[in-house]
Amino acid sequence: MIKRTLRKLLLKPVLRLSARYSSRPDRKRVFAALSKLLDCIRKGKYKKGLVLPFEEKTGKFIIFSDQHKGGRNGADDFANCEPAYLAALDHYNAEGYTLVDLGDSEELWENGWLTVSKAHAATFGREKKFHDRGAFIKIFGNHDLQWDNDPLAAVYLRSVYGTEMPVYEGVVLRTETAGGPLDIFCTHGHQGDEVSDGNWFSKFFVARIWAPLQSWLAINPNTPAYDTTLKTLHNTLMYEWSAAQPRLLLVTGHTHQPVFESLTHIERLYRQ
Repeated sequence: MIKRTLRKLLLKPVLRLSARYSSRPDRKRVFAALSKLLDCIRKGKYKKGLVLPFEEKTGKFIIFSDQHKGGRNGADDFANCEPAYLAALDHYNAEGYTLVDLGDSEELWENGWLTVSKAHAATFGREKKFHDRGAFIKIFGNHDLQWDNDPLAAVYLRSVYGTEMPVYEGVVLRTETAGGPLDIFCTHGHQGDEVSDGNWFSKFFVARIWAPLQSWLAINPNTPAYDTTLKTLHNTLMYEWSAAQPRLLLVTGHTHQPVFESLTHIERLYRQ
């Protein structure tokens, strides 16, 4: 009863506090960050990402994002989804798909790596099956940025995947279609968003204040995943950038919200 009451009382104030002190997606910054990353990958800067050619009719990819594997406690949003995720991995591996992990696979703002690796050993074991046959592309997000900047990242990843596991900021899947060449640009989607791309308050708040509170109260307002205004703005900026790129599809995660060009009649009226 006390926990339920506190949850009801604290949720809105905490969200307002987080929104007040965090930044907002900015068009110029988001556009510049995405363009720079895409240009680096296309120019062959291996540390940024790969260009992976595939056949239009035979290439098979399964893309997952934002699993947020945690410590199997009250703050672990992935734990309840694990059986479905494992079943999906078994299916797609048996069918010969390439696994693309779009980032925030591990929740490393709230947990240490050892905690996550022990809590979800079975999941890493299933992902390893893709890695063993050279069919696993791992991309970092904002909540697992450690894979890009921790000197021990390679050691940690080798401990669960067995051999070297490169982690990129993005990947371009490239194919030839009847209409010409097509690039599918895959990245996490936090680029250029100061809320998630290097903002000190977001990291401090999540790691030191929100994670313990979330674990006890069992609530999870991610930013921008929980903030509908913020994620709608970020989605709009990502869509507008991708719409201006010729012969390119953009696939991202980050906001935990599906965004497609095809809209219902009501959605089109709402946008007018």
